Amino acid sequence: MSTQRKIMLGFLGVALVALIALSGSVFENVDAGRICVIQAPVSGELTIHFDQGLKYQGFGRVTYYKKESEYSFSSASDKGSRLDESISIRFNDGGKARISGSFRYELPRDIERMQELHFKYGSQPAVDQELVRTVIEKAVYMTGPLMSSKQSSSEKRNDLLSFIEDQAKVGVYKTKVIEQKEIDPLSGKEKTVAITQLVTDDGGVILRQDQSPLERFGINIYNLSLNQIKYDETIEKQIAEQQNAIMRVQTAIAEAREAEQNAIKAEAEGKAQAALARAEMEVEKVREVTQAEKKRDVAKLATESAEYYKREQTLIGEGDAARKRLAAQANGSLEQKLEAYIQVQKNWADAFSKSQQPFVPSVVMGGNGAAGSNSSAQTWMQMMMLQAAKDLSLDTKVQK
Repeated sequence: MSTQRKIMLGFLGVALVALIALSGSVFENVDAGRICVIQAPVSGELTIHFDQGLKYQGFGRVTYYKKESEYSFSSASDKGSRLDESISIRFNDGGKARISGSFRYELPRDIERMQELHFKYGSQPAVDQELVRTVIEKAVYMTGPLMSSKQSSSEKRNDLLSFIEDQAKVGVYKTKVIEQKEIDPLSGKEKTVAITQLVTDDGGVILRQDQSPLERFGINIYNLSLNQIKYDETIEKQIAEQQNAIMRVQTAIAEAREAEQNAIKAEAEGKAQAALARAEMEVEKVREVTQAEKKRDVAKLATESAEYYKREQTLIGEGDAARKRLAAQANGSLEQKLEAYIQVQKNWADAFSKSQQPFVPSVVMGGNGAAGSNSSAQTWMQMMMLQAAKDLSLDTKVQK
């Protein structure tokens, strides 16, 4: 092999090795979850790739950003390390605490704002620490004066979270400070406190001091959560004392209300029992009145019945008397007279039949036996009959 040919093969080998070595600077394979920023080696022009795949690098400088990231501002105890990234907060009562938590954020998807973000910060760690953390710290700082330490631990805990997130997204609130008097829950004495209030427009919309840098760069944060609020030892003690005092007050109020309810219940029960007794007496009264009315009505009915019976019997008697009188007037009391006449005849006939002395002689002497001859007995009987007929005004003759 000639020397020239050997030199040519050597040159080609070196070129191949150089090409292989530099191939990583010619093309770049972009992952799906990243944004790739390529800066040209000579002109410095930026090319931004939001989609994944093989991209031409042209020996330019490559910078990667995560499309979505989680930022944590946790304390050392939360992370189990010596690094404390929690954020300090000061409340309107002077109490201090450190807040730890986390949230997620996503970078813009348009070239213009991504270029501006890259120009100002140049890397993902710079965005995290110089932009995102700074905005969160400011939002936390501006949220503290809107409540007291105790409020942040209880009734305004949700407001604390929402105020921080809203100010980080849109911008910090415009506020004003006023002084007002209130009662200290521990000492029970009146004190003057400075209260920070939100400034709103005529429509009730909260005004902002400035626009949030996150909103200006098109960075969206979401899913903000707080792990803990670690108060200073003095504040922890005050909060515990306040809570105990409030619990005692609430317990006393509850006991007072319970006693009041018991009194109301006892009074209601007494009224109910009195009403029940009155109702029972009223029922007994009604029962007795009903029984008395029943007896009265029964007696009245009995009296009316007796009166009706008396009237009935009177009418019956008067009717019978009138009927008999009319009958007597019509036939001259013939039936009664005949009855009496028969009874009279029966009585003396019975007396004759029982007499031991014969009224008719067994032997008749002389006379011609004519039918017209009468004995003394016959004469007496005839006289008795006539007397009876006369007494009875009875005409025994057959009327023709």
